[in-house]
Amino acid sequence: MLRVLFSLGLIALFIYIGVGLLLYVTQRSFIYFPQAAPNAQAYDSVMLEVPDATLQLSVSLNQRQQAMIYFGGNAEQVALNLPAFSAAFPAHDLYFVHYRGYGQSSGQPTQAALLKDALAVFDHVQQQSYRHITVVGRSLGSGVATYLASERPVSELSLVTPYNSLLELAQQHYPIYPIKWLLKDKYESWRYAERVTTPVNMVIATNDRIIPRSSSLALRNHFPPSQVTWHELANTGHNDISHHPDYYASLIRLPGKLAPVSQTTPVTPDSDSIHDNSP
Repeated sequence: MLRVLFSLGLIALFIYIGVGLLLYVTQRSFIYFPQAAPNAQAYDSVMLEVPDATLQLSVSLNQRQQAMIYFGGNAEQVALNLPAFSAAFPAHDLYFVHYRGYGQSSGQPTQAALLKDALAVFDHVQQQSYRHITVVGRSLGSGVATYLASERPVSELSLVTPYNSLLELAQQHYPIYPIKWLLKDKYESWRYAERVTTPVNMVIATNDRIIPRSSSLALRNHFPPSQVTWHELANTGHNDISHHPDYYASLIRLPGKLAPVSQTTPVTPDSDSIHDNSP
């Protein structure tokens, strides 16, 4: 009997170690889902050279006085959202970032690369002498945007379905593994939030099954209370929050920058609309 129990325990141990090794080796395939570029003729692009990659920025530029930089979800084709954002924010030039490996951007996505690229994108946009630069981060991109706002003088930070830490979310999904030691890309937004001094808008989906409200609340607690405007959009989920009529208005606090969006404004697929796998 003891021999049988020992054998079963040994098998369970091998399975545990094997699955753990598989998770470690393939972990970034659970975080990043690169999307191919849409029809190149349908959207304007700027190709930004960074030290070890070339980044595609889908843009809407008309020498406006304000700019908006957008970091999307882990499975988002950001260019598809340009028409709706252009209609909502006619006073903004728009820069929608394709992460490494997404669209026509070269390289492979990692946390270190995405954070470094965010700084390069902001520095490029800042050189255009805009009066205000608003940064929007959705889902995975909320961690990138929070880091950027902690390092650069953004005018306003808007976080859509944000998380406190990807590490915490991963530990909830895999409680039997020491995720703290296994996860390479932890995206600990709370570490950066404490250094952010700009106004912050947090936009939450009440029916979000990917990023729980508790994670967004934990992140909010790392900002000074007077700094944050909290929006909960009723009856929305992680993937369809942008369909809510108040979505675009919730992204902007600074006055005089939002145009009314008609009911006929086309709505395009947004963050993680293909994969519900991670923030």
